[in-house]
Amino acid sequence: MCANAQQAKAASAQAATQQQAVADQQAAQSQAQMAAMQAQLAAMAPPPAPAAAPAAGGSDLMTQLKQLADLKSAGLLDDAEFAAAKAKLLG
Repeated sequence: MCANAQQAKAASAQAATQQQAVADQQAAQSQAQMAAMQAQLAAMAPPPAPAAAPAAGGSDLMTQLKQLADLKSAGLLDDAEFAAAKAKLLG
């Protein structure tokens, strides 16, 4: 095999390796984006209806409001989503 053919073969193998690395990186980014979207959707799901009113009265409401504030602080709810969810809780 001549030197040019060996060089071409090596360059082709290197290009294939680089293409695979780029494809792997894009796949990892897509998976990360999908996981982030799923987490966001899960956070937007309405909370389950309470089975019964808590004995303490407002403690459950306070817990839910704190959870909303935590979601907003984590960047999972924007201002409008937070306000709507808070209004729904407060009646």
